[in-house]
Amino acid sequence: MNLKTRKRLSLLILVIGLPLYIVAAVILVNWMDARLGRQPILVEVAVYVGLGILWILPFKRVFSGVGRGE
Repeated sequence: MNLKTRKRLSLLILVIGLPLYIVAAVILVNWMDARLGRQPILVEVAVYVGLGILWILPFKRVFSGVGRGE
């Protein structure tokens, strides 16, 4: 994949995909609250951090080298 395509794809992922993923993460934590009761704040932070790392793993190759020049 050339650099121009990766730049466009990374912009699309950040503008459309990331907000959708954030909404899905909040829905997941709210579902956990409804099913399991309110979790301690450290558990919620751990879930958010884990999901924050998890979303980037499939797109690691797309984002690598995007900030560099041609």
